[in-house]
Amino acid sequence: MYHLLYGIFYLLSLIPWRIMYVISDGLYLLVYYVFGYRKKVVMGNLGIAFPEKTEKERIRIAKDFYKNFTDTFVETIKLVSISPKEFDKRYSINTEVLNDLYPTGQSVQIHAGHYFNWEFLNLGIAKNSRYPLIGIFTALSNPHFNRLMLKIRSKFGTILISTADFRSQFHQYADKPYALGLVADQNPVDPANAYWVRFFGRLTPFVKGPEKGAISKNTAVVMADLYRVKRGYYRTDFTLLTTTPGQTPKGFITKKLIEHIEESVKKRPHNYLWSHRRWKFSYDPEKFSQYVIEGEA
Repeated sequence: MYHLLYGIFYLLSLIPWRIMYVISDGLYLLVYYVFGYRKKVVMGNLGIAFPEKTEKERIRIAKDFYKNFTDTFVETIKLVSISPKEFDKRYSINTEVLNDLYPTGQSVQIHAGHYFNWEFLNLGIAKNSRYPLIGIFTALSNPHFNRLMLKIRSKFGTILISTADFRSQFHQYADKPYALGLVADQNPVDPANAYWVRFFGRLTPFVKGPEKGAISKNTAVVMADLYRVKRGYYRTDFTLLTTTPGQTPKGFITKKLIEHIEESVKKRPHNYLWSHRRWKFSYDPEKFSQYVIEGEA
């Protein structure tokens, strides 16, 4: 079954980019106007993030978001057969921020938000970094599609570890310098086991894991800003946050990441994944005040 699935997607990936984007335009019309996929969630998030904008402006952002959303789907199919040369034409990165750290022997954690198109980010780092890239993924329920996505994401050498296997498998890669890529703006399972930071003015919980991991492994922390240059072309800008995570105050790394994401989103509001519930939990000072990062209350 997998080989049949892969064959179909490989053939689809040979369709020229311009035609794929015509397909994406059709998918956009279906997703936004016909099915209204998570439209209430998207508009609710935009209302919280941009209360100063008019409804018309927020609808424009939402429409552009959905166009990026469907483009990501067809672009991921194109990645099945994309050549290294073609990928280099469509993706640029200031990878020297990472590569300059490599001779020190210190490993790196790369922290990013849910920006479009995150599949380019994974492939671009793996292809251009001197570090071996380790990516954490959540396995898909369908084993055949899961295997297909693993093949796409490991195209340029990414080492992929599922969230379920991370604790048992990560140690085998941790004795040599590595780059660990983390989409670090996740909602926590338990808001009482989180750092509460202001995100677009509202206290919001974020997972502690990325910061705790950086401190425990003494990794450098690099922020990644991924964005579309034009349709089908992307760039990542890296910024080094710290090489001494253990010397930073509690919550500092998480707070700086959220500030970095907010700044990026304000520049390019349509470039963020608004279909996830960004403000899933409400702040209750009686329950969560001790988890608020200093200066954020």
